[in-house]
Amino acid sequence: MFEGPLSGVRILDLSRVFAGPWATQVLADFGAEVIKVERPGRGDDARGLGPPFLADEEGRDTAESAFYLSANRNKKSIALDLSQPRGQEIVRQFAAISDVVVENYKVGTLKRYALDYDSLKEVNPSLVYCSITGFGQTGPNSHKPGYDTLFQAMGGVMSVTGEPDEKPGGGPMKVGIILADIMTGMYAAIGILAALRHRERTGTGQHIDLSLMDAQTAALSHHAMYYLVSGSNPQRFGTSAPAVVPSQMFECSDGFLVLVVGNDPQFRRFAEVVGQPKLADEERFSSNGLRVRNREILVPLLEEIFRRSPKAYWLDKLEAAGIASGPINEISDVFSAPQIAARDMVVEVEHSTGSPLKLVANPLRMSETPLTRYEPPPVLGQHTMELLSGVLGLGNSEIEALLSDKVVAGS
Repeated sequence: MFEGPLSGVRILDLSRVFAGPWATQVLADFGAEVIKVERPGRGDDARGLGPPFLADEEGRDTAESAFYLSANRNKKSIALDLSQPRGQEIVRQFAAISDVVVENYKVGTLKRYALDYDSLKEVNPSLVYCSITGFGQTGPNSHKPGYDTLFQAMGGVMSVTGEPDEKPGGGPMKVGIILADIMTGMYAAIGILAALRHRERTGTGQHIDLSLMDAQTAALSHHAMYYLVSGSNPQRFGTSAPAVVPSQMFECSDGFLVLVVGNDPQFRRFAEVVGQPKLADEERFSSNGLRVRNREILVPLLEEIFRRSPKAYWLDKLEAAGIASGPINEISDVFSAPQIAARDMVVEVEHSTGSPLKLVANPLRMSETPLTRYEPPPVLGQHTMELLSGVLGLGNSEIEALLSDKVVAGS
């Protein structure tokens, strides 16, 4: 049996789609027992967000989308109707014996069912209750819904992503991954761990109020400080770095590479690599600050040089000179890379449909508590009977009544 750093912690997961499920997957990887509550019949909306879908043994699409599979491993699924009073009571029963509740309903929704923090702490005063919403529990936008693209836009990320307006294809651009959801999920996991530590010391639970808008704003990091210190909006630089030159993508004769010259000694070596050793001695390029100020002179010169030779030629020379550089990989390139294989970043499990399923491994390498638990994401209601009988101790007749009344459903 897997014993992780969070073994013995039980999490009641009422969240859907991504930010909440991402947080609970992180905690499940650490060994927490995660009970995923889903609507009978439909389940988590993420299940339908495809294609692609996992194929069964005959090659036909199942109901398991790649999107859903990315955030729900190591969990148990119960199909439970929260709109019914008996369904609400079952949630309260689970909450009474859980350490953590995670939910991402609109503000006020769970209060109508007496499943909000104030209600559940009456049955479990030590409960850690994490609410994830678009804009938080307070403020003029607290009632509004939202999705990742909206928060990338409103949270400023799109304003600093993409090429400058004056360049071809210029304009604000969304980051390809669902950045706001992922950042919110990570903040949620960190907050829950901190709250569990506080409870360990004091015996007291608490309510965590986390919004995607707040998490995305916090993740502006150095861009936020640029504005707060200078009063000016950061600009878009495409693949370039605003404060390091050269640090960007360059087109070679057969493709693209990216490089970062992080300091002045590196730039002197870099100048040798590109066959222009005197560049390092020119006053206008002699320090990183001067190179930043004169990027419009230096970068076009370098672009012309890189276009003369193939990517492999440049990467070999840059590596030999100790300059950080690499190809711009497709996702397929990432997963065929020897480094990724050496780090065991892909694991294969058997899904309950009988199909083999590859999962991206947790990136943490822990010496005393290695994270080796990789159970496939559950099908809808896969563990309904197991959880009702084994965790809540309900008898067969009571479970049959719940099934008959469509309060719960099995797989």
